[in-house]
Amino acid sequence: MTELIENLIGKNGLIFSFLLIGIIMLISSWLSKSLIYNKIPGVAIAIIIGLALAYIGEEKGIASFPIFAGLGLLGGSMLRDFSVVSTAMGADIDKIKAAGLAGIVSLFFGVLIAFLFGSIVAYVFGYNDARSITTIGAGACTYIVGPITGSALNVSSDIIAISIATGVVKTIITTVGTPLVAKAIGLNNPKSAVVFGGLIGTTSGVAAGLAATDPKLVPYGALTATFYTGLGCLLCPSVFYFLVKKIWQMILKSQPEGVAVRERMLGLV
Repeated sequence: MTELIENLIGKNGLIFSFLLIGIIMLISSWLSKSLIYNKIPGVAIAIIIGLALAYIGEEKGIASFPIFAGLGLLGGSMLRDFSVVSTAMGADIDKIKAAGLAGIVSLFFGVLIAFLFGSIVAYVFGYNDARSITTIGAGACTYIVGPITGSALNVSSDIIAISIATGVVKTIITTVGTPLVAKAIGLNNPKSAVVFGGLIGTTSGVAAGLAATDPKLVPYGALTATFYTGLGCLLCPSVFYFLVKKIWQMILKSQPEGVAVRERMLGLV
């Protein structure tokens, strides 16, 4: 009987994966509503459960077990990118245009601020080459931009893993924090959602956070967040990397000053 079930699941791995994810979402939603009274969105709980499951198994996490192999396909880049694009379904193009210049500026400003923050943190914690600093800075943009930048710059897998972890932390904070601050920042209309998505950028975090705030705002925030990811993938391995490389060369030429700056920054942490 057990062998029959394993064969059935093995031949329908992707379908079983959808069923498993659905069960996790139901459990997460129940935990959110029943135990913590929606203070933390169910999506955020589901992300935490997913991260915990990723530690089970070997290189592919829980997908390393044959019975859960379909999760490797479900979580692969093809379906991930399809999901990212599909979040823009239902958006009203006229309302997106209404955001105008603010939406465009928010994209560039959001990518720049996130990259600067991630790069400074990487430098403070001892990473001393332009490629590593750039990759971790890119991870602070999103967990997709980080590994793409790392692959383009040919950094080690450890640095790429750190960049992904940085992006995941940002996603969780965005998911949990958006409903809490939405009222204070006026996040209650499509225009503000467009700007918010451009500033924050992590598509999954923005979509989950807006879903917990007002589901009607999800397409608008997710649309600019998707553009944010694309912009980050363009800027981080090219323009930002060369800027970091140039700045790092200037620091090395004045080594005593560079060390002093770093020591002062460490004193602030």
